[in-house]
Amino acid sequence: MKLYLLLLPTLLFACQQPATQQPSATQPPANQLMGTWRLLNQYSIAGGDTTITDYTKDQEMIKIINDTHFAFLKHGSAFDAGGGRYTLKGDQYTEHLEFYNNKDWEGGVFNFTVTIHGDTLSQKGIEKVAGAGVDHEIIEHYIKVK
Repeated sequence: MKLYLLLLPTLLFACQQPATQQPSATQPPANQLMGTWRLLNQYSIAGGDTTITDYTKDQEMIKIINDTHFAFLKHGSAFDAGGGRYTLKGDQYTEHLEFYNNKDWEGGVFNFTVTIHGDTLSQKGIEKVAGAGVDHEIIEHYIKVK
């Protein structure tokens, strides 16, 4: 009888579902964000006008993200590169641009909302750089490089 009293709580405890947290598509864990991403397209929205840039033709851009820093490299008619530290809290991704070939952008802080669906990263936010005359919303879609 005493054996049943010991086994009953053990069985009840063993049958409970473990409390697990599955990462949602809207809140990527940092390790899911890390890696190399190739930019597919960018939507720039300013003053009611939308400009779409296709990065699969005539130009290419990658973003590399590790546990503390990001860097981007663009190759096309002109070379472009920059990087710095970033933070990720839930789906809020903030880039602190420390290095860039256009000095007007250095020191900029850019806030984005990111989502990851499979191997696709979407990034949406505002780029505002007074010294460069930039003030627009951007939406970018990347695919993870394997």
